[in-house]
Amino acid sequence: MDLMNYLSLKISCNCPPKPKFTYYNHINEQNISFRSSQKPKICAPIQSLMGTNSSYNTKSAPSLFTNIIDRPLHPSVDPKHVFTGNFAPVDELGPTECPVVDGKLPESLTGMYIRNGPNPQHMPRGPLHFFEGDGMLHSMQLSKGRAIYTSRYVKTYKYKLERDAGGQIFPNVFSGFYGLADMVQCVASTARVLMGHVNLKKGFGLANTSLAFFSSKLLALGESDLPYIINCTREGDIETLGRWDFDEELFASMTAHPKTDMTTKETFAFKFSPFFSPHLTFFRFDANGVKQKDVPILSINRPTFIHDFAITKRFAIFSETQLAVSAANVMLGKGMPTVFDPEKVPRIGIILKYATSDAEMKWFNVPGFNAMHVFNAWENGEDEVVLIATNATSIENLFLKVDMVHISLEKVRINLRTGNVSRNILSARNLELGSINSSYIGKKNRYVFVGVGKEIPKMQGVVKIDLEKEIEVSRRFYGPGCFGGEPLFVPRNGDHVDAVDEDDGFVVTYIHDENYGESKFLVMDAKSPNLDIVAAVKLPRRVPYGFHGLFVHEENHSNQKSL
Repeated sequence: MDLMNYLSLKISCNCPPKPKFTYYNHINEQNISFRSSQKPKICAPIQSLMGTNSSYNTKSAPSLFTNIIDRPLHPSVDPKHVFTGNFAPVDELGPTECPVVDGKLPESLTGMYIRNGPNPQHMPRGPLHFFEGDGMLHSMQLSKGRAIYTSRYVKTYKYKLERDAGGQIFPNVFSGFYGLADMVQCVASTARVLMGHVNLKKGFGLANTSLAFFSSKLLALGESDLPYIINCTREGDIETLGRWDFDEELFASMTAHPKTDMTTKETFAFKFSPFFSPHLTFFRFDANGVKQKDVPILSINRPTFIHDFAITKRFAIFSETQLAVSAANVMLGKGMPTVFDPEKVPRIGIILKYATSDAEMKWFNVPGFNAMHVFNAWENGEDEVVLIATNATSIENLFLKVDMVHISLEKVRINLRTGNVSRNILSARNLELGSINSSYIGKKNRYVFVGVGKEIPKMQGVVKIDLEKEIEVSRRFYGPGCFGGEPLFVPRNGDHVDAVDEDDGFVVTYIHDENYGESKFLVMDAKSPNLDIVAAVKLPRRVPYGFHGLFVHEENHSNQKSL
């Protein structure tokens, strides 16, 4: 998945008031609010926002010729604007021991924390959105009270080609095309493919979004490509072993958010095809890591933005949003391939996990629900499914003016028999990037730890939400000028066997102090009301803001499989 800058909210240490409860009847197409709420404003298509930016109305306006050849870039895709401050890229750094400057590292926290994120190898002259930087892994190896930090690029096929060429080879398609210069670069890239200099079957993704561990493999993920297998050495270093080519198709890919059923040890995933049908394909890996047969979801007629999904004991759940994909936008030089469709009603699709076709796929309209990240889902009896996910309002601004987007955490209930869908907003705060105890995936859980912030993934703090009581029960803010990333829950015991409580463990993240330019690795007590700091490790240099992380426990560390 898979985000960025969002609507600023006043931060209060008091729990916010409980918000509105919305009820939607799928059968009768009715929407009912149990509390008064403001009607959403009419939203404009994404590309119409381009003209409202001041960079297009400077006093010395560029000539018509210049606009055609090389149009001024919108700030959201101008690398000189995007990759500044602690978003700016850093170089690789080999294993470096770091001092514990506060508290003491828990003895049970033994293994490696790794966080993924964009870190451009080369800064292009043309557009580059934050989402399209090359993947870099920032790791913290913990053992016997010692901490060793490392940062390494994921050595993707794209990374190696551009490293050897000394500059950009692949066009940044997601960032969009804005003038003739971008189109020329695309033609040049196509020529390289036709001449055999570039083999698209080897992938062209970035592996910059997340990590996963299943089938005894540690994987770096990005949804535009297949996973890359990563090895962690005993010295604390990180190696890219290669691409996991379980799919031989051209443009093969896999979601950045696969889900592992901890009971069966199967892993469920999907791939998204923006330009060719089927636009969504569901598949799974058995307990031995062998990929099973694809299930094309043919009931999706137009490609829409689907970044994440959920599983339960019986089902897989997908959320369609109002963001569609338009190849014409890119081909005509009109910007990014994503467009906002105000007429589309978001919907949730539910299919059996072991379905062989989408014939039994059930879709439920859920107006106003544009899911970003899905933290969990479970079943209440035979007829009800509960979904915990973040919802982006004003989603038309998601990629270009993200400071105008507010993201809320919601509990969605779907009655499979009646078609009724109800939604409850769990917090008025701007919440994104979070985690649960992973042993509860697909089962009813009580707690979720979520980042708070107006400039996601630059988070001001973390809150703990009680899903049963539907209130905020713990919080920690990092202070003026200090920002963290995704709060990752790590169980106190890696095997979960001795855990009495779901929240018995720690919350870890990197934080950065913009006042002094220093970064730290933070360990917090997940059960305490203030998420008390257990330990803080000073890092040898700043860690740029990024996306998702993973903790690999020592026993998994030693059982990794190679290609």
